[in-house]
Amino acid sequence: MAGFFKSLFQRFTKPNIDWDDLEAALIGGDLGPRLALQIVADLKSRQRTLHGADIVEVAREHVRKILPETIPALDPLPGKPKVLLMVGVNGTGKTTSTAKLAHVLHQRGHKVVLAAADTFRAAAVEQLTVWADRLKIPLVKGPHNCDPAAVCFDGYETALKTQADFLICDTAGRLHTKHNLMEELKKIHRILGRKDETSPHEVWLVVDATTGSNALQQAREFQKAIPLTGLIVTKLDGSGKGGVLVNIQQELGVPTRFIGLGERVEDFQPFDAKRFVEELL
Repeated sequence: MAGFFKSLFQRFTKPNIDWDDLEAALIGGDLGPRLALQIVADLKSRQRTLHGADIVEVAREHVRKILPETIPALDPLPGKPKVLLMVGVNGTGKTTSTAKLAHVLHQRGHKVVLAAADTFRAAAVEQLTVWADRLKIPLVKGPHNCDPAAVCFDGYETALKTQADFLICDTAGRLHTKHNLMEELKKIHRILGRKDETSPHEVWLVVDATTGSNALQQAREFQKAIPLTGLIVTKLDGSGKGGVLVNIQQELGVPTRFIGLGERVEDFQPFDAKRFVEELL
């Protein structure tokens, strides 16, 4: 997103601002119409000569107010595994993010079990198997095309027996417009709740920063199906924007928990709102 704000700074260097152009630029940065209008209204109310630096600073103020100051810690639960359900559409980097999250928790000294619940796409199971072998993390999987809810259930049983701190379930990528696939996700949610009525404890949507406002629509639809507790935003290194995470936080109240900045395991980091705002320019 720093790249977007830098271009905003350079673009509006003249004292006379074209407000329609500015509004369009803010929306183009994936901040969304609602926040763009708020920023423009704020700038207009200041009644003074404005330059690019003023615009960026006001935008930063608004973003700072929307993003939570602190993100909940990802801590284990006493006596039972904490269950994280990873959801999202195809191509967002969900399986890779699942593996990288497992690596982060493993590095923190936690015992992790993975469940390969994307049973319809053999490549996804193979990909997660490679990651699990590389990271030396147990993986639960089933036959091709088996019931993904059953894999998650078996994963919970394994995590419980081995006294694992976390169970991370990688579900199939699904279009948010496909009713039957969203119903399947609800079933997984219900089945996980049979062993522990509070499970899954976290449901994280993985979105691609480069898809812009479409990511917000995805979040809306997934939120209708199952309550989201967090967001993982991938490909922030290739977007130059990232405003969609602000947009989703403002509209749905779903905080960003981790961000992906590249292909390496080290490029997967906990989201730091303060740093994010500071780096806007």
